Amino acid sequence: MSKQEKSLYMTVLMTPDMANFSGHVHGGAILKLLDQVAYACAARYSKSYVVTVSLDQVIFKVPIKVGELVTFSANVNYVGRTSMEVGIKVTAESLTTKDKRHNISCYFTMVALGADGKPGIAPPLELESETERRLFEAGKMRKEMRQEIAARNRALHVGMPD
Repeated sequence: MSKQEKSLYMTVLMTPDMANFSGHVHGGAILKLLDQVAYACAARYSKSYVVTVSLDQVIFKVPIKVGELVTFSANVNYVGRTSMEVGIKVTAESLTTKDKRHNISCYFTMVALGADGKPGIAPPLELESETERRLFEAGKMRKEMRQEIAARNRALHVGMPD
């Protein structure tokens, strides 16, 4: 069997059109790139069209500056029946000093769609190392936590329309 394509790396130069009023890269520009990276990683892995279901734990640790190279390292951590968790680590690099900083880590849940536009079966994840097994178990735990949070939120909104 061929090795699954579970990882994706993308590097983008941060340009002035991405800046906010403080002169740093706008968080929305980074969120858009994160979604594109998650899509590309999950679609390549599943060989199908995918959609974003959720995004967890986006914490902007330090600002990203215009003129820096930003690398998005994505990996399929967990696969359920139709959904996949894609973890993304974001690192910024100064072109002049070569200084690198870890800026963001986050988790996207993507769902594979069939030709009919309905959720389709995602291919099972082949775990090839201890690190992949740990990532899978952590992804499974995060899925359970998301389900618990969703249930608690539903309980808080009794009588509210969905």
